[in-house]
Amino acid sequence: MSIFVDHSTRLVVQGITGREGRFHNRQCRDYGTRIVAGVTPGKGGSEVDGIPVFNTVRSALARTEANTSLIFVPPAFAADAICEAADAGVPLIICITEGIPVHDMLRVKQYLRLTGARLIGPNSPGIISPGLCKAGIMPAAIHLAGGPIGVVSRSGTLTYEVVHQLTRQGIGQTTCIGIGGDPVTGTSFIDCLAAFAQDPATRGMVMVGEIGGKAEEEAALYVRQHVTKPVAGFIAGLTAPPGRRMGHAGAIVSGGSGTALGKIAAMREGGIQVCEDLGRLGEFCREIFSHVLA
Repeated sequence: MSIFVDHSTRLVVQGITGREGRFHNRQCRDYGTRIVAGVTPGKGGSEVDGIPVFNTVRSALARTEANTSLIFVPPAFAADAICEAADAGVPLIICITEGIPVHDMLRVKQYLRLTGARLIGPNSPGIISPGLCKAGIMPAAIHLAGGPIGVVSRSGTLTYEVVHQLTRQGIGQTTCIGIGGDPVTGTSFIDCLAAFAQDPATRGMVMVGEIGGKAEEEAALYVRQHVTKPVAGFIAGLTAPPGRRMGHAGAIVSGGSGTALGKIAAMREGGIQVCEDLGRLGEFCREIFSHVLA
């Protein structure tokens, strides 16, 4: 099994006629994802690689019964694209766009509470359930289907590194999710950990965090109180100086808050096995998950 996406996912790509939308639409389709529609205002009635394009998400859903949206819309319009998908009744929205203004995302966050839609991202590489569905920009070849480990990360590139190391160790994944590194995002670490905990195919989890904010500390507390499956962890930014932004808009240390050492301590207190050497995370996971891999 998997979480959030699987063989039943029917994808609509918002921004499909743009360069990024076209390219990644092909990549997802070639992986086996069922892409049933695209949306670009003013381009309705056209096609992209045989996929019908509609002017609105609502009209796309009426004709194709799509149940997931993948967004490749420029930052100035991405918040409206998310809200349009939610308003049309899309239950799962995946936003790849980075650079969306924080004020816009605060508005989106409030609107999503009213509609009940789940947002992954923004500034996310997306989500993949290996062998079942890819909805994002991650390199599909590094993933290994049929394994028992779920992966959730704030960083796209670190997700790829962790997944690559797991695959090299022969450890397959159920679902891999990049939740995004912006200050305001939709789906949290806790949301993913809770879903993995309920998924019978997932027997262990890897959580990859970074400096800034308190999401990792909150997730560690959740693990201690609610998760019985083994969790391995890694925190990026151990040597980052206070006040320095490291790659993501949300990865900034302010005063004594959000430091790597603080997060590592909280994770260990929560029962998460933390690896401090990214280069051997795959080997570390093989040791930690030995009893669930047998």
